Amino acid sequence: MSWKNDTPLPTDIPTDPKFQSWHQFNPNSQQWNPVSANENTEPPHANDDTSSNLVLLTWNIDALTEKTQERVTELLTFITELDTNVDIIFLQEVSQRALRLILSHERIRESWFSSEHEDSSCRHSFTTMTLVSKTRFDSRPSPEVSRFALGPVWRVDFPSHFRRDVLFCDLSVPSSTDASTTRVRCANVHLDSLPIRPSHRPRQLSIVSSFLRSAGCGLVAGDFNPVLDEDAALIETNGLTDVWMALRPEEPGYTWGTDGKQRFPPNRMDKVAMLGLEARGIEILEARRLGELEGQQDTRSDVNVPDSEQTEPAALWSDHHGLLCSFGLGE
Repeated sequence: MSWKNDTPLPTDIPTDPKFQSWHQFNPNSQQWNPVSANENTEPPHANDDTSSNLVLLTWNIDALTEKTQERVTELLTFITELDTNVDIIFLQEVSQRALRLILSHERIRESWFSSEHEDSSCRHSFTTMTLVSKTRFDSRPSPEVSRFALGPVWRVDFPSHFRRDVLFCDLSVPSSTDASTTRVRCANVHLDSLPIRPSHRPRQLSIVSSFLRSAGCGLVAGDFNPVLDEDAALIETNGLTDVWMALRPEEPGYTWGTDGKQRFPPNRMDKVAMLGLEARGIEILEARRLGELEGQQDTRSDVNVPDSEQTEPAALWSDHHGLLCSFGLGE
């Protein structure tokens, strides 16, 4: 909480930030304990990468489909075994059960700081969650050493039909050319769903962009739910850069509805937008079906199986695909 007074906040909108603590797993107590801004902790694991480049992964993990344990377990295995070293993870639609599963995962306990702990409440039936890599980030900034470090983490309530909020965090990122560091503000969002009018999404993204401008640079990523025509221009009208449109404008970039079973057409629901940062790359991580990681999926769709015994294909990890985005400090 001592970070609060040093956190630049917007002056153009009313703000009511609810600051919280980062958490790390303590193997002695077997609990996720708050990280104190003043505690002495070991430096991050050795990392030879001295560049300011970072990698963000964002994924709506689907709170409403059954087989939560199987889906979350396979998804985490996939994420933690990616060839690309991920530095920041944004998750949306994290149910209470999914939260506990994530925080009980061995690799998450070993290598990640969490914005949440075991008893964090879900305001609705699910919440958002941010994880930051211990491999890249130290638990506290240092005035003597230029390094990657955690800053404050907090939530701001949205005007919303669904009691949604935005999960912010500030990260200290060192320059690759001198001894300076830059505050990079990250916003994890799950904007209001459905084509309900009046839509709160314009106001929601306006609030986020005000917080990003007050920090000077940053990004917003997550589930934007752009289901009305007016949503198409929200990123640009708020002075942000849509990373997919900047880097891969000729590709649809659909992250939802590609199986053709949804009541709405395929959509680029999930997005990454930036202010004052340089996007280096972005790609879609497709949700797989349960069992596909180990080649164990059995859809019972073989032609030799009688129609009466055929079953539906195994469940997908999520109804959303994920996004993997690399970026760095702007020149």
